[in-house]
Amino acid sequence: MVVIGSGPAGQKAAMQAAKLNKKVIVIEKSPHVGGSSLNSGTIPSKSLREAILDLTDFYKRSFYAQEKIERSISINDLNYRLHKVLDEQRTMLLRQFTKNNIQVIHGRASFENAHTVKVTQDKEELSYLIETSYVIIATGSKPRNPQDIPFDRHKVLDSTRLLDIDYLPKSLLVLGGGIIGAEYASFFAALGTKVTVVDKKERMLSLLDYEVSSHLQDALTKIGLRFMGGKEFASITHKDDKVVVKFKDHSEEAADMLLYALGRVAEVEELCIDRVGLTLTGKGYIPVNALFQTAAAHIYAVGDVIGSPALASTSMEQGRLAARHAFQVETHHFPTFYPIGIYTIPEISYCGYTEEELKELGFKYEVGRAYYYEIARNQIIGNDPGMFKILFHVDTLEILGIHIIGREATEVIHIGQVAMTFHAKIHYFVDQVFNYPTYAEGYRIAALNGLNKVKHKR
Repeated sequence: MVVIGSGPAGQKAAMQAAKLNKKVIVIEKSPHVGGSSLNSGTIPSKSLREAILDLTDFYKRSFYAQEKIERSISINDLNYRLHKVLDEQRTMLLRQFTKNNIQVIHGRASFENAHTVKVTQDKEELSYLIETSYVIIATGSKPRNPQDIPFDRHKVLDSTRLLDIDYLPKSLLVLGGGIIGAEYASFFAALGTKVTVVDKKERMLSLLDYEVSSHLQDALTKIGLRFMGGKEFASITHKDDKVVVKFKDHSEEAADMLLYALGRVAEVEELCIDRVGLTLTGKGYIPVNALFQTAAAHIYAVGDVIGSPALASTSMEQGRLAARHAFQVETHHFPTFYPIGIYTIPEISYCGYTEEELKELGFKYEVGRAYYYEIARNQIIGNDPGMFKILFHVDTLEILGIHIIGREATEVIHIGQVAMTFHAKIHYFVDQVFNYPTYAEGYRIAALNGLNKVKHKR
């Protein structure tokens, strides 16, 4: 098997094939293994987030009334931790490849024909022609960069270029209120940068449950972030030392730096997929069936290159399942139920239905809530804003959705995920004993709150 790309999807595909005693070659065009997830996406952004929280003493502010960051934080302070994490992750991944006898070739891959992959390296010279039984395309995605946007290395940036900045801006304009835009906007707001997020939608992270989205915007407003909804940009220009964005409503905004975060596109242009009969969808992704096979049955595609959900976590499982199917090993379809984690400040995680979806479907539901100020663990650690929200059916009491915003949300969501997987009812959380004091006991508080409402209705 040839795996093109060494990001989360490619890693797990290669590992699974190797565990089945197959000969595996991974082709990676970057000098470093790990794909964009490790080198310019998930791992760098989350490492940057933790460095900012630590260096700014963000969680101590409620105790010690720090209205401003008391010490100067440089880009070097942030990069030290970032590069340390990247080096350790790359070393670990290479060790895993070596341990499993997976050969890694650095170069640009393209299809020569249905069962032959060509690899070119320096000066476009042919380096390898690899004959293979199966191919897994796991080339990932890259920021969508329209030609009319004046990108550079200092002022107008995408999420990849942002990691190479050599100074911290006093003001930042973020175009796009999706996951990437919201995460980076919250990071810089926590650093004390004056941040403005602009989006054509009326709220940030419109995929969220409306109530959770409102809590997020309230929390971000308190740390100085400004959100402008219902606006579309018309042009981006440089003026003096600023970046100026003009909008279609004839208004304009200026800042020291701009982050363009309006989507990503599949990384496929160098693959020559037309040679093997593959085409792209209207949105630019490789179409696959439920088993991740493309139009050519022996060629699979997984991860960001096939579009939504485009998460590292889901990509890993897609890669594993594709490799198992290719070699005719017992497998299963990709799960439709999984948690989403968003690492804004405060972080968010959820699984299941939103309240808006339940209304649209006509479900009879009730809501149980637990606010972080009710949780002793939160008082001990820093009295941060947050909420547990459990949606459940009024008649059957089955849990329909769990939404958490606040510290440790992406960790404690898995308790709810497991409960929902086994079709637990809301009183499951009431009947259990939780460690005290913990954030996890928020489940019990929210469940009691919800059950009390149902009792009153009856």
